[in-house]
Amino acid sequence: MNKTVAETLSKVPAVTLGFWIIKIAATTLGETAGDAVTMTMNLGYLVGTVIFGVILIAAVSAQILARRFRPFLYWGVIVATTTVGTTLADFVDRSLGIGYLGGSLLLFALVLGSLGLWYRLCGSVSVDTVASPRVELFYWATILCSQTLGTALGSRMIRGSATRAARSCLLLAWPSFWLLSI
Repeated sequence: MNKTVAETLSKVPAVTLGFWIIKIAATTLGETAGDAVTMTMNLGYLVGTVIFGVILIAAVSAQILARRFRPFLYWGVIVATTTVGTTLADFVDRSLGIGYLGGSLLLFALVLGSLGLWYRLCGSVSVDTVASPRVELFYWATILCSQTLGTALGSRMIRGSATRAARSCLLLAWPSFWLLSI
């Protein structure tokens, strides 16, 4: 099987069953780490976000500087986005006092903004094009915003009625699917 130039240059793994298994494990690890620092260690959401934000900046910088796809580095950044996503979502939802719905709507706007700007400036939001620092910055910003949104929606589902939460998820998700099909 011949690889295209984009597949060869892309610093994002192929989306296969293995990808989703590792993604679920990485997300679980990130959620657990974020909650451990903010709640178990009682450092709070802002301090946790700052700690994991510094780690995320270092990890994303290393990932962008890498010349090719490096699996451990890539998945390390994914874990870093989930830890920041966990602490940031909790900070926005709880500490800023805008609630789960307000936080989810704010984060949804950030996801759409990131995708829209990425598309406008780069001409595509395809993961096959993640080969330049500029595109990679958009990719990681979108991943961070979507991870944070996922955490906020998950918290809303746990604390709100299942019907209200499911309706909220559908209302927030359909424009994203449309944007991704462009």
